Parts: sequence; structure tokens; C-alpha cells
Amino acid sequence: MRRAVFLDRDGVINRAVVRDGKPFPPANLAEMEILPGVSDALTALHLKGWLLIVVTNQPDVSRGTKSLSDVESINQFLQKVLPIDECRTCYHDSGDGCDCRKPLPGAILAAAKTHDIDLSSSYMVGDRWRDTEAGERAGCQTIFIDYGYNEKQPQNVGFRVKSLAEAANIILG
Repeated sequence: MRRAVFLDRDGVINRAVVRDGKPFPPANLAEMEILPGVSDALTALHLKGWLLIVVTNQPDVSRGTKSLSDVESINQFLQKVLPIDECRTCYHDSGDGCDCRKPLPGAILAAAKTHDIDLSSSYMVGDRWRDTEAGERAGCQTIFIDYGYNEKQPQNVGFRVKSLAEAANIILG
């Protein structure tokens, strides 16, 4: 079986747009900025054999406030310039009952089945409670990147860090 690092996208790989203390995704590719240290962290993980799978909620598509093409262009760009093996995107809103929308673990479980991943030796890295809760429900170890957002905080996390670079250091030992 393989090991993976599941990664939220906005706030973990690229800078989230913070308004009133709450994070939002960039509007489009032109607004998207990869965070400092992300490329080095992902390259180090990739070179050590970790699968890198982005698991992101993008409900603005179903809400009609963002186009599918804008979300996909960001995902495709990130996969082109970073060693990301796969992007799994949930476009549903909270009330849609979708099991791939974090905090439910459906996207992680589906990726684990597709790629023969041992979830107990894998990690979920996120900057919001939904991310770490999805990882915990899937049986992954969890790392929370704490930006001090003005919103619900995760209850149970394996590690609290300030960046993806710090998270990669923990994973790599």
C-alpha cells in the first residue's frame, strides 16, 4: 500500500483571500498566489515517495458565484507547476448531502481506493476544521495550519503548525 498527503488547496497551497477574518478562495487564476515554501515542501515529500492529493471544497460553483472553469484553471495550473498527483474537487454546497464535501471523508476514501493508499500512515493537511475532521474521519493523521481565522476551530488535531513547510518537516521526520 502507498502513503499519501492529502492537502486542502486554499490556505495550504495557495493564499486564501481573507475578509473579516474568514478565508475565501481566489476568484480566478490571475488572483491565485502559491504560498512561500510550498513548492519546496511538496517537492521534498514527492521525492520521498508520498502521493500528493489535493482535496478541496469549492461550493461557490454550485452557489453560482464562481465558474467551474475558474476553479479548474487554478487546479490545472497547480498540477502543472507543483508535483501534485491528483486534485479532487467537491463543487457541492453544505445542504447537498454529498459525501465528498469535507468534513465528510468521501473524497479521501475514494482516492485511497483508487490509489491503494494506507490511510493510517497518511496525513490530511488543512487550514480549517472541515479539513482535519475529514482526515480524522478517514483514519488519517492530521495537521492543522493555524492562521487564527475568525471561525470554528478544529477540536482534535495531531499537529498545529504555521505553514505547509512545517507540516512537511513533521511528515518527513
